[in-house]
Amino acid sequence: MSNIKRAFENGKAFIAFITCGDPDLETTKKAVIEMVANGADLIELGIPFSDPTAEGPVIQGANLRALTGGVTTDKIFDMVRELRKEVTIPMVFMTYANVVYSYDADKFIKTCNEIGIDGLILPDLPFEEKEEFEDICNKYDVDLVSLIAPTSENRIAMIAKEAKGFIYVVSSLGVTGTRKEITTDLDSIVAAIRKSTDIPCAIGFGISIPEQAKKMSDISDGAIVGSAIIKIIEKYGRDCPRYVGEYVRSMKDAMR
Repeated sequence: MSNIKRAFENGKAFIAFITCGDPDLETTKKAVIEMVANGADLIELGIPFSDPTAEGPVIQGANLRALTGGVTTDKIFDMVRELRKEVTIPMVFMTYANVVYSYDADKFIKTCNEIGIDGLILPDLPFEEKEEFEDICNKYDVDLVSLIAPTSENRIAMIAKEAKGFIYVVSSLGVTGTRKEITTDLDSIVAAIRKSTDIPCAIGFGISIPEQAKKMSDISDGAIVGSAIIKIIEKYGRDCPRYVGEYVRSMKDAMR
């Protein structure tokens, strides 16, 4: 059984995203521990990339700060090894196909398995081209998480049937970032997913306040938040872990 499914066993899942190495890896580690202590059910660890095409300006800025600070994939692997000494909830990497390619896909995904990473999200990997990554993921028991967007339409059933771990439902067209309002007809997207699979689905892109988290988790199995967390980190720097924890607690409480 996928370890990721554990995140959805106790009600609606709050999934928290963080860019590794912004402002430094020690702060990332402390922030993750605070998020877990305050109710996060699954952690998405972003591996910085120089051209993060799915990201809005907030996460782009975090990527730039992390890369300027000298973060590398190997240093992030070491941080995860440290985290796994006390963090038991599911964790996944979110990054871009080129990061995995350039590291060597087999070596990267094998290391994910060894250090306790349960899944991999590659937002720039088209469904039709996932096979070469998926075969390696299956080999090392790492879930390759599928994304379904408002533009997926008649491909929803096809993507959902082959999904592993959980399905990342993209709430809106465009890039990541907080939004005042989410207007996509997410009910029909989730209904189409439910017809094809019993794998949980969570909604991300644009969720920043408790009311949005509640609304999205009422429609689906959970809510994914990234940019709002990165804004707190950007504001407080190395003092951010406590504030990140308080924010996660407010979002998780709204979803109960």
